[in-house]
Parts: sequence; C-alpha cells; structure tokens
Amino acid sequence: MTRRSRLSLRRRLVLGTVALLAAATVVIGVLSVIALRSFLVGRLDTQLVSATNRSQGAFDDIHMGGFDKPRPPALDFLALSGQPEGTLGAIVSDDAIFNSAVLDADGRPVPLSDEDLTALLAIVPGASPVTVDLGPHLGTFRVIARETRDSTNSDFLVIGLPLDDVNATTLQLGLLVAGIGLVGVIGAAAVAVIVVRAALRPLERVAATATRVAELPLDRGEVALAVRVPEADADPSTEVGAVGSALNHMLGHVASALEARQTSENKVRTFVADASHELRTPLASIRGYAELTRRGNHDLPDDVAHAISRVESESVRMTALVEDLLLLARLDEHHPLESLEVDLGRLLVDTVSDARAAGPEHTWSLDLPDEPVLVDGDASKLHQVVANLLTNARTHTPPGTLVTTTLSTTDSHAVIEVVDSGPGIDAGLVPTIFERFVRGDGSRSRASGSTGLGLAIVSAVVEAHGGRAEVESEPGRTVFRVVLARSAH
Repeated sequence: MTRRSRLSLRRRLVLGTVALLAAATVVIGVLSVIALRSFLVGRLDTQLVSATNRSQGAFDDIHMGGFDKPRPPALDFLALSGQPEGTLGAIVSDDAIFNSAVLDADGRPVPLSDEDLTALLAIVPGASPVTVDLGPHLGTFRVIARETRDSTNSDFLVIGLPLDDVNATTLQLGLLVAGIGLVGVIGAAAVAVIVVRAALRPLERVAATATRVAELPLDRGEVALAVRVPEADADPSTEVGAVGSALNHMLGHVASALEARQTSENKVRTFVADASHELRTPLASIRGYAELTRRGNHDLPDDVAHAISRVESESVRMTALVEDLLLLARLDEHHPLESLEVDLGRLLVDTVSDARAAGPEHTWSLDLPDEPVLVDGDASKLHQVVANLLTNARTHTPPGTLVTTTLSTTDSHAVIEVVDSGPGIDAGLVPTIFERFVRGDGSRSRASGSTGLGLAIVSAVVEAHGGRAEVESEPGRTVFRVVLARSAH
C-alpha cells in the first residue's frame, strides 16, 4: 500500500490545495522577480547608452588626432556632467587596458588597477550592453564597448554602470515575495483545513450512519433497521448528498429484505414448534404400543419382534429430536426461563457421574473449586447444556480419551470448560459448530447418529442466560467453554 493511499481524503484535499497554491505563489514570485530585474536592467541600459554617448563624444573631441604612446592619463572623457556615480570607464587597445577609472560620489574619477579589469579584454565592440563580472572588488557591471572615430588605431572605449542596485532591489523583492508567499501558504493551509473539514462533515455523518448499521446484528433475529442518513445530508444535487441518498435507498432495501427474512423465519419457527408439539402425542403412542407389544406375552416371530424393537428405539430417538426442536423453537420465541440459584459444582458432579456411567470406555475427570459457585438460571436447562457437551465429547472421540471438566471463576463470571484429548475439530467447521444441524466430518465419529442440535441447544440456552459459548480446537485438544454471570447473592 502506497503512502498516497493511506492518506485520508481530507488530508489529500488540503495537501493538494496547499501544493497548488504554493506552486502558483512560486511561479508568480519568480515571474515577478524576473520581470522587475528585466525592467531595472533595461532602465540601467538606457542610462548606460546615454553615459556612453557622452563619454564617447568627449573622448573623440580630445583625441581626434590619435594617440602617441604612452597614452596620456587624462580621464576627461569620464568626468563629465550628468554621469552617474559608479560609472566605469576604460580604454582597451592591443590587448591592454589604459586610463581605467570609476566615478566616486563627488563625480571624480578614481583610477583602477588594470588587473581588476582583465575581463574587459574579452569584450567585442558593439552597440548592445553586456554583463561583465569584474571580480569581488568591483562586482558586476553592464558595459558597452565602442570603437573610437580614429580609424588608424585599434582602440575602443568601454563604459559601464554597476548592477549592485539592480541586484539588491531584485534580492529584496525576492525575499519579500518569499516571505509573503510563505505566510500566505500557511494562512491558506489553515483556511483549507477549516473549509475542507466543513465540506466533508456531511460525508462523516454518512460514514457514521454506515458504521452504526455495520454494528447491528443483521445476521439473526428481528432487526429494526431504522438508521438513516439525515435528510440534510441526502440531497441528490450534491456529491455527498448523492452518496447519502443512495445509502438510504440501500438501507430501505436491506430493511425490506430483513423483514421478509424474519417473517419467513417466524413462519418456519411457528411450523417447527407446532409440528413438534403435535408430534409428541403420536410418537408417545407409537412408543407405548411398541413397548406394550414387546413386553406382552405374545409368541411373535423373530423378525416381527426385531421390527417392534426397532420401532420402539426409533420412536425414542425421534422423540428426543422433537423435544430438541421444540426447545429451540421456544428459545427463539424468547420464552422466559426459570431464574433460581443454581450450584454449578453440584450440577457438574451429577452430569459427569451420568457421563461416566454412559461412557465407561472414556476417562472422566472433574476439577472443582473449594467454594460453591452459584449462578441464577434454569437448573434443568443448564444441566442439559453440560450433558450435551459431555455427550458430544464422548460421541466424537475414540475410547480411552481423557475428558476433563473444570469449573473456575472470575470476579463476575463462572467458567465451565469441557476439554478432551481427541482428534479435534476440522478448522473449517469451528466457526459454525454452534449452528443447527452442523455435524463433524469423518475425523470425528458419527456412530451415534447425532442430529446436530446438541451444540445449537448449548449456545441457545447459554445466550438465554446472558452468557456465551466458545470453542477452541486443535489436534489432541478441544475445549468447549461456557461463560455465565455469577449470582449476585
């Protein structure tokens, strides 16, 4: 995942706005500085042309007849009225510099060392000003080199004006633009944060609505999906409003689907409850008549006696299935359970004793605390919870497996654990192990022909008591855990 994708929309909008403004500020500042420098250099060039014209006229008047070497030191061509301070003048001839000087504040020429002006030797006479760097002592100048009117000599006159004022003004403007731009970008960033936050607040409310819906238990039970995006945030004419409106439409469809699902489930539960209730009487009759026939002094053929025995055993199994279905239907309808004080230690002693009698081929162990552990609940239903867990351990593990039942406590809860050393539960089955009609695969024996309702009853009864049922499994160790609130007495 890239850094860009980890940034929130708010940050990306703010950073994008600030980056765009900063880029615009830099471009405007650079163009402003360039424009000002171009203007100042142009004005300086105008002054330089005027100064050159004056100096060239004076020079030609003084030296019309040519030079006799060594040249005279006179600098009359430079010290003229109207020449600005800092004007540079020099005569270049035969790769040598003569009569070089610069005007001081009083307009007097101050002679210069020819070594400081060696850069002037590379200048070619022409009409256009050029920029020359004369080193750290003199700085940068705009200069013009013009040939003298005396064609018998290769002399040319160089006049220059310093760029110090231009450079200083340009630097000052650059610093000013940078400072103002920095303050402007910081201020714009603060304003952008406020504006973007205000603009995205409706989106945050839409996200909060979606989050509240996501936290609802939509997978089971009757769900009142009344959460909606506020009308102010569901205006389709805006981008965020379009999202809010679409979410509201989706929630409406989901609510309709949930209502239809719940109606269907209620019908199924009603049918199961009614069918289970109605089946109890005929099943009891079948079982009674089969038992009566088996116990009567009737001389029945062996195959008929076997058939009657099978009818009786299957009626017993079907009666147990019907009772389980009826119990689950009643729990689904939230029928109230008894709420009496139950001693879990005594309950575990009874259920483990029953399991030892039913499965002597297993090794049974019980670990109880020294003090009684009391919870409020329905003793018969809690007995069924533990009995189902022990039956599950006995049914789905091979003979000789150690099954340990422990009871422990925390500050507010009682914890029952049934641990077996069997082959374990398939990892893909663990998430659905407490659902109805779920049975283990071939790694856990199904010799008993279980209905797949035992653990579903465990979960339903425990949840009806306000607790929770959990499972952990790996090869050699499977733990079923029941957590119940301790009695407040």
